[in-house]
Amino acid sequence: MPNISVLVLTLFLAWTLLLLVVMELLRSYLVVTGRVRSNEFKPDNSNVSPFMQRLARAHANCVESLPVFGGLLLVAIATGRAEVTDALAPWLLGARVVQSGIHLASTSVIAVNARFTAFAVQMGIGAYWTWRLLGL
Repeated sequence: MPNISVLVLTLFLAWTLLLLVVMELLRSYLVVTGRVRSNEFKPDNSNVSPFMQRLARAHANCVESLPVFGGLLLVAIATGRAEVTDALAPWLLGARVVQSGIHLASTSVIAVNARFTAFAVQMGIGAYWTWRLLGL
């Protein structure tokens, strides 16, 4: 069984892929049912439902943060220092999934504040990992 950091990195990638698959299944449904032509989709889904727009943004958030958080996990794994990331890696993934889930559910003020809190947890973990990996 891989160490925790490897597992969390793989699950982070899987979560990002799952959001993409759901988005493309929904887009396919819209095309097959004739609601939208295949060449009419905008990258941000702005010409379809608000849920599809939130789904596109939730996926984009994962893609945008993957180089930072995934990169830190890779540095730890590649340098044999996964002990730096292992303890908090599940928390990072949990915060990422919570952030995406809230993004999919609502854009109310409370939801946006909760979503930011989940992102702030990820930023704090990332800053801590960076500090530790740099030996500061």
